Amino acid sequence: MASNIKDVAQKAGVSPSTVSRVITDYPRISQETRKRVFAAMKELNYHPNAIARSLVTKSSKTIGLVMPGDVNQFYMNPFFPEVLRGITDVAQNAGYDLLLSTSLPKQEDTDTLQQMMWSKRVDGVILLTVRVEDPLLDILEKQQIPVVLIGRPPEKTSITWVNNNNKKAAYDSTMHLLKLGHKRIGFIGGSPNLIVTIDRRNGYAEALQEFGIAFDPNLVVFGEFLEEAGYMGMMRLLAYSERPTSIVASDDVLAFGAMQAAGELGYNIPDDLAIVGFNDIPLAKLANPPMTTVNVFIQKLGQTAANLLIERLSGEAPDPKVIEIEHELVIRRSCGAFKHQSPFSF
Repeated sequence: MASNIKDVAQKAGVSPSTVSRVITDYPRISQETRKRVFAAMKELNYHPNAIARSLVTKSSKTIGLVMPGDVNQFYMNPFFPEVLRGITDVAQNAGYDLLLSTSLPKQEDTDTLQQMMWSKRVDGVILLTVRVEDPLLDILEKQQIPVVLIGRPPEKTSITWVNNNNKKAAYDSTMHLLKLGHKRIGFIGGSPNLIVTIDRRNGYAEALQEFGIAFDPNLVVFGEFLEEAGYMGMMRLLAYSERPTSIVASDDVLAFGAMQAAGELGYNIPDDLAIVGFNDIPLAKLANPPMTTVNVFIQKLGQTAANLLIERLSGEAPDPKVIEIEHELVIRRSCGAFKHQSPFSF
């Protein structure tokens, strides 16, 4: 038979109300009593009902994660599991659980989020992506829901967010190819509705302009952050009569697809075509050839977002914050610089 709160109280030599106060972290309970109660709970394998506890404490000790609408991106693009690993590390240490929710289009999105908050299933929310026109941001801000965004909001907001300088990072990777002598540089981006795609595309364009090279829209393609989008994008670019000699891919997964397409068409990387990726996922250095890419320190993005939200929930950081995580261009063989495994920082 499963143990209950009365069994724990009898085992610990205290009243059931004392056990309840220990579970809800009531401040006026001695450390010795806490230890006895927790020891009894462990021995009896008793786990307090999380929902009942949340009704008492008005806290679920759960953080909601809003995933991108295309769930395939979450499971097939290593960026999301890696950022989730960073969030999980911090959340577990702070005693928080995680609840995953898929981001849905338009009004369904806001309804799902409001239901999560009103039912007290979560105490706060971390958004993993942001679109150009995102109704979630308006709801979160107006209702003052504790939230941290991984990415840059499209306009000024009171929401806390953590991000890389994606425009500068794409500028740096494009400038690297320009300094290697490339003048026909293609760009394979993610969805054009995402702020991260816009920032990286603008950084690419700015580097070209600074180098005196006209922007050619025929050298820019977009798709979801999936390998097949990189494959199709590269096929389109290489079908162009004035094909690019190098590629800036705004995600390593896109770069993998692009490398596959180039290989099938008989192009050698980097001799015929140089490629730079983005994110420096673990597989990047195992590619053939090893991929030059921008390290955005994915796990640190997740850890920082979780820390910021937990600070907000504890009342330690009531004001919105903006934190920028550094980036680093890691030079490997795919760009033709022949600096094996050597990092090159900006």
